[in-house]
Amino acid sequence: MWSRGNNQIYLMGGFLREEMRASLQGAAKLVVIDPKRIDIAKRADIWVHPRPSTDGALALGMIKVIIEEKLYDVDFVTQWTVGFDKLEEHVKTFSLDEVEKVTWVPRAKIEETARLLARTKPLALVVGNGIERNINAFQQLRTIFILRAILGDMNTLGGNICMTPPPYTRLGNFFNLKDSVRMEKMKNKQVLGPEYRVAQGAAYIPIQTFVKALLDEKPYPIKAAVCILTDPLMSYPDTEATYRAFMKLDFTVVSEIFHTPTTNVADIVLPAAWGAEHDTVGYWPGYHEEIRAYPKLVDPPGEARSDADWINELSAKMGLAGVWKSEEDALDFMLKPSGVTWQQFKKIRSFDGKREYKKPEEGIFKTRSGKVEIYSAAMEKFGYNPIPTFPELSQFRFEISAEFPLMLFNGKEAAYMLTGYKQVEFLKKRRPHPIVQLHPDTAARFGLKEGDWIYIETKKGRIKQLLSLDPNLDPRLVFAAFGWYFPDEPGDLYEFRRSNINVLTDIDPPYENITGAIELGGIPCRVCKAE
Repeated sequence: MWSRGNNQIYLMGGFLREEMRASLQGAAKLVVIDPKRIDIAKRADIWVHPRPSTDGALALGMIKVIIEEKLYDVDFVTQWTVGFDKLEEHVKTFSLDEVEKVTWVPRAKIEETARLLARTKPLALVVGNGIERNINAFQQLRTIFILRAILGDMNTLGGNICMTPPPYTRLGNFFNLKDSVRMEKMKNKQVLGPEYRVAQGAAYIPIQTFVKALLDEKPYPIKAAVCILTDPLMSYPDTEATYRAFMKLDFTVVSEIFHTPTTNVADIVLPAAWGAEHDTVGYWPGYHEEIRAYPKLVDPPGEARSDADWINELSAKMGLAGVWKSEEDALDFMLKPSGVTWQQFKKIRSFDGKREYKKPEEGIFKTRSGKVEIYSAAMEKFGYNPIPTFPELSQFRFEISAEFPLMLFNGKEAAYMLTGYKQVEFLKKRRPHPIVQLHPDTAARFGLKEGDWIYIETKKGRIKQLLSLDPNLDPRLVFAAFGWYFPDEPGDLYEFRRSNINVLTDIDPPYENITGAIELGGIPCRVCKAE
């Protein structure tokens, strides 16, 4: 099994921990690719720790080994891929020494990892959010999925499988409706970021596009915003630009459980009902292809309501089409293809995805060719590289320098849920301070020791976090905490600038030209002891 950008044991729930433990107690092999020695890496047969944002180049290096040593699945590649010959030609244009230089991973380890992946059957490659936050994000993901494809374990027992979802109305059905006003505006390029075709197809607006539109009033002024399940002043890149943008809005509404920096700049704060305080259907994580019933257990406090409830009522008052009479009616609509109502589903509790292990000839690849398109004619038509290339995956927005000699990256904390729940006493006792990690040699180089409050500084700004030493971290890296503000200190919107990592990031180009992704995975920085 390969795991990248996805901390299975630490963050993904108890049942996954048990499945992973059972597999590793058997004959399973595990490869973990992460710049940090996360908990699961301690159990790995091979831990590969590349420079942040180089996963695509690393995967392409492994593809080179697998192709040149004829370790790929010849039958699958011959019958069910398009463009393998072009990939085969491309891997001749770069060397593994070049891959080592770009990724910081020794050539021998690249070869060892590629051979283990190729010779271990069946194989499952699991990826997560960690590889999506840089200017090569889309092609990085394509490269990893191409690696998975040429190894051939597609929809096989113990490998990567295509789950068949239960019948229900998927929420994606409401994006970019054929005859909707939004679709018409997309055709006329009257929406934000029309150049990002993949993002537009998912009804996604790149954050920097939204913030810049607020600040510059181009292509048109934006007057109001509704924030649901988001805290932009903490989670958006470039905190200062985001703050200025939200202060320009005429009207801001935030639905929240607790007060946050963003609720403090809102005109109206709507108290949100928590999960167990209203009926709902859950389908996350989506790759499990299941839906679950989460029935209401207690009444919400005060005026708190679920987002679906107040949005539905507001839509009715605005005279919008497709409004349900109640939240339960909306749930019935979602469940209608399954043949049950919400009241019935509460007793059933869940519909699981099916492991049917369909073969490629049964139509598991939803491409025009019906095959894995290593070479994508559609991408070529839109002006993108039809195959991921090493020069593309080796270009980075930032490099370390004498002025900023270290590279900043971060990951999800287990104590909190992203930027949320900083008010919960139990969690505060578990993680009372924002923690930044350095290698002991790096700390000594800059005159720092365990327990010091230190400044982390980039060209955008400076924040303060508490130092912890990690001897497994590359001496060139700084691993900082994400999403920190201080709800017990009301000044400056809960001191939202003091330790917020996004004070250090920016929204300036270049951006990835496919989805609009920006560089958040490797940012040059420096450190020193705080005053």
